[in-house]
Amino acid sequence: MTDLSTQQCSDISSDNAPLNDEQSSGFLKRLDPQWQLDKETQTISFTYTFKNYYQTMAFANVVAQIAHQQDHHPDMLISYSRCSITYSTHSVGGLSKNDFICAAKINAAQNI
Repeated sequence: MTDLSTQQCSDISSDNAPLNDEQSSGFLKRLDPQWQLDKETQTISFTYTFKNYYQTMAFANVVAQIAHQQDHHPDMLISYSRCSITYSTHSVGGLSKNDFICAAKINAAQNI
């Protein structure tokens, strides 16, 4: 199975169907175990913690760069030492493979 962090997001339109629970759970297993799947809201999320605001903002900028490169953007909530990332594909009304690709890319960048 190809590592999600090496894949690229694909164009998704409203004609595409969201992932079903089984597909989402399968992709979730390929991420850091701290990523959480919310089946009710059809989102995945992870809250990263840091020592200070500078580290938090540096991380947020890395996430922004990944989002720009992949043309797939998360919801982000930033505080002094935390950055919460939430993914869902609004055009399909749920989760897509792109959400998991971006999550994997963030994890890979965090581990550098």
